[in-house]
Amino acid sequence: MKYESIEEFNSAQIDDEKFICEKLMQEIDSNLPQAESKIWHGHPVWFLDENPTVGYSKLKDCIRLMFWSGADFEEPELKPGTGKFKDASIRYTDPDQISVKDLKRWLKKATKIQWDYKNIYKRKGKLERLV
Repeated sequence: MKYESIEEFNSAQIDDEKFICEKLMQEIDSNLPQAESKIWHGHPVWFLDENPTVGYSKLKDCIRLMFWSGADFEEPELKPGTGKFKDASIRYTDPDQISVKDLKRWLKKATKIQWDYKNIYKRKGKLERLV
């Protein structure tokens, strides 16, 4: 299904996954007010200066919250991706698993630790650190 808005994406989820998405959206919006948010590649994503920073997606058995530069946050709860990029994520199956305190800390780090994903194609797959 193609979603036109983050609210539409969230509304399409069921039960706990819908509450997880709504809570994540609320916290990201309130802690990254300068970010632009939109559906990108089918999922809610927040951008700082056109650079993808944080987003979430529906997987088969959970909602995955991902930080594009999260591998450098030094946060044990965030699991690094494949190693090709600097992403790290956490998976939720219950809204009570979301630690607002942790999420706020990660979002603060997301503004200070960023890799330049918006120019990755221009640099032929090579990432450069922004901040």
